[in-house]
Amino acid sequence: MKKMIFFVAFLLFSFSFAQAGTLVEMKTSMGTIKLELEDEKAPITVNNFLNYVDEKFYDGTIFHRVIDKFMIQGGGFDQTAKRKETKAQIKNEADNGLLNNKGTIAMARTGVIDSATSQFFINLVDNNFLNHRGKTGNTYGYAVFGKVIEGMDVVEMIGKAKTIAKSQLFHDYPEPQVIIESVRRLEP
Repeated sequence: MKKMIFFVAFLLFSFSFAQAGTLVEMKTSMGTIKLELEDEKAPITVNNFLNYVDEKFYDGTIFHRVIDKFMIQGGGFDQTAKRKETKAQIKNEADNGLLNNKGTIAMARTGVIDSATSQFFINLVDNNFLNHRGKTGNTYGYAVFGKVIEGMDVVEMIGKAKTIAKSQLFHDYPEPQVIIESVRRLEP
């Protein structure tokens, strides 16, 4: 009986120290969002995102595409709406089993499967049509690599921002701008 109690206690103790994914804090002009990244399920994507974080690439960028009841997208343009120069495109990990559910963060891309660089989006609702469903450009999906663990109210507030058609490139541009002030790793 003592061995059983010791074993159960050991398991509970072990689970309490289970390593969470990398934690990141995103400070925006509308509030702070805390993210937990999926280091094991999306290693290429997380590494790419953290490289941009560590280089402070996202500091001073904007959420340039905001669509209520869909998603908020940022990480590619500065406050003058100029595209920032990025690193090489990465492999799309949309087939990692993670779903584009409300509160998840995923990589934005073009119609080319492996075209993601720095831009990301946070899902405002469950967007099942963005999940991996096949091997073609239309069905491959968008790679989820983390989730919001604090500040979903901020994400939803950004999602409700008034938008304008600023140019041919920007149809859902928040006015006033929503600025990503900083993105930093947090200690576990």
